[in-house]
Amino acid sequence: MEAPNKATEIKGLITALLAFFTGLWGWVGWAVVIMVAAMLIDYITGSWAARAHGEWSSAIARQGLWHKLGEIVALLVAALCDIAIKVILSSAAAPILSGFEYRHYITLIVAIWYIFTEAGSIVENAAKLGAPVPKWLAEGIAALQQRADDVSIGAEAEER
Repeated sequence: MEAPNKATEIKGLITALLAFFTGLWGWVGWAVVIMVAAMLIDYITGSWAARAHGEWSSAIARQGLWHKLGEIVALLVAALCDIAIKVILSSAAAPILSGFEYRHYITLIVAIWYIFTEAGSIVENAAKLGAPVPKWLAEGIAALQQRADDVSIGAEAEER
């Protein structure tokens, strides 16, 4: 029996992680995976852009990592809120809401908002690296982020 090669082990690990997220949160897990991937791409492209312009600084890089950690903490808080809402609805309002199953809505909205935030930053980094970026792409990402923000604040968005 041959020992598996590293590529197979890495593929197995990635598959296991993706299956874990899907099993844990269903389709919301995919949003979390996309958010984490966008965070990684943003950090890498931001570092490349800074290096390309001779502006890279370990202090600024650390600050960026702290910022990413803050995003993860905010997402975890959203997940905790979803769990609390689900527990409350399943116990206190069970007779009223029969047939309604609460999902991870807050987590999903927060993850989508961060995905659009990271996507906007990635596009900015691409432009700093010299790539031509269509104006409509940057504006579209900003509009999608605003729409996600409007959804997350509910009634306040209707007043605007």
